[in-house]
Amino acid sequence: MEGSEKLENEKTEKGTDKPESQNVLTSTRTVIKTALDKLGYSQEVYDLMKEPLRMMTVRIPIRMDDGSIKVFTGYRAQHNDAVGPTKGGVRFHPDVTETEVKALSIWMSLKAGIVDLPYGGGKGGIICDPREMSFPELERLSRGYVRAISQIVGPTKDIPAPDVFTNSQIMAWMMDEYSRMKEFDSPGFITGKPIVLGGSHGRESATAKGVTICINEAAKKKGINIEGARVVIQGFGNAGSFLAKFMHDAGAKVVGISDVYGGLHDPDGLDIDYLLDRRDSFGTVSKLFKDTIGNDELLELDCDILVPAAIENQITERNADKIKAQIVVEAANGPTTIEATRILSERGVLLVPDVLASAGGVTVSYFEWVQNNQGYYWTEQEVQERLEKVMVNSFDNVYKVSTARNVDMRLASYMVGVRKMSEASRFRGWI
Repeated sequence: MEGSEKLENEKTEKGTDKPESQNVLTSTRTVIKTALDKLGYSQEVYDLMKEPLRMMTVRIPIRMDDGSIKVFTGYRAQHNDAVGPTKGGVRFHPDVTETEVKALSIWMSLKAGIVDLPYGGGKGGIICDPREMSFPELERLSRGYVRAISQIVGPTKDIPAPDVFTNSQIMAWMMDEYSRMKEFDSPGFITGKPIVLGGSHGRESATAKGVTICINEAAKKKGINIEGARVVIQGFGNAGSFLAKFMHDAGAKVVGISDVYGGLHDPDGLDIDYLLDRRDSFGTVSKLFKDTIGNDELLELDCDILVPAAIENQITERNADKIKAQIVVEAANGPTTIEATRILSERGVLLVPDVLASAGGVTVSYFEWVQNNQGYYWTEQEVQERLEKVMVNSFDNVYKVSTARNVDMRLASYMVGVRKMSEASRFRGWI
C-alpha cells in the first residue's frame, strides 16, 4: 500500500470529524439553548443537555474472508435517560464520527420528547463500508459490536435499531448475539427485526409514513390539496422511495427525485412504480438515464412540497431564497441550516423539521418494543392507526407552540422536545 493511500485509510478508519459533523452538533446545541431560554430553564439544564451522559468508543477485531484481521471502530452514545431507556439506531458508514453520533443521540432525545415516548436518545455507528463487505463479514461485525457494547445496552437500558446501511437482517444477528450472551431470548433488546423474530408490522416504512402524515397536516395548514400537488423528493433510499410511493398513490405528482448520482425531473410527474422497480438495493436509479439534473437544481425546482430525504446541510443561506416550495418537510437529518431556516420562515415557507417529521421510525420502534414486552402483536392496521394518532397529535402540538410563541416550527419542536427530559431530570434531582 502506498504511503499516502495508507494515511488516507487511517484517517477514514479513525472516523476523523468532518466540519459538517461539528456544524451539526454546534447548530443543535444553539437551538437547544434558545429553546431552553424561551422556556425559562437555567444554564445548568443546558449544561446537562448539550452532551450525552455516556459516550462509548469500542474497537472490534474481525476476521475477514481472506483470513486477515481488521479492527473496526464503533461508537454508542446515550444522551439522556431521565425519562427512560435510551433508544436509537446503529449506522454502518465510512464517514461515521464521534461528533456525528453525539449530535444524532441528542436528536433522538428530542424526537422521543416530541412524540411523547418514555425514552431518551441514543445512537451508534461503526466506521466501515458495508458495500465492500461480504455477508459473513457483516455478520461477524454485527455480532462483534454487540459484544463490545453489551455492558451498556439492553431492553431496559438502551435499545438499538436500524439506521444508515443497516437493516432487519443485521438487527436479527445483533439480537441473536445478545440473547446468546444473556442466555435467554430477548427480542426487546433491539427493534427493526424481521417479523418472524418479533418485529412489528409497518416498521420498514414507518419513517416515510410519519413524513407523509406531516405532509398531509402541513398541506391542510397551507390550503394545498395533496391530489395534484407537485412534490420533489431529494433522496431515493428507504425513506425517500417509500415516501415517493405514498405520495404517488395519494394522487400527488412527484415531479423530481434524486439519488447520490443525480436527479430526475418531469413536470408532468415521474412514473414512480417504474423507478421503484428499477432502483438498486442502495436506492440508486438515476444512472439508468441520460438526461439527469444536479441536486442543487433539483432543490430549486418549481413545486408545492419539497422533501430533503438525503443528507445534512442541503438547504443553506446560499439557496434558501431560491426554494420555490410552499412547504419543506425534512425527512433527512439536518438538511437545513439555522440561517436557511430563518430565511425560509421569513419568506412564509412552512418548514416541518426533521425531529418531528422523521419521528415515525422511533414511534413504531416503540410499538415494537411494547409488543415484545407484552408478548402480544398488533396487525398492520392497528400499527398504522396508532402511528397516525401519535403523529397528528405531535404535529398539532408543535404547530400550536409555533403559533402561540411566534417562533418557527424548528424552535417550537425543540421547545416541546426538551421539556419532558428537562422536567424528568429536575424531578430526579439531577438539576
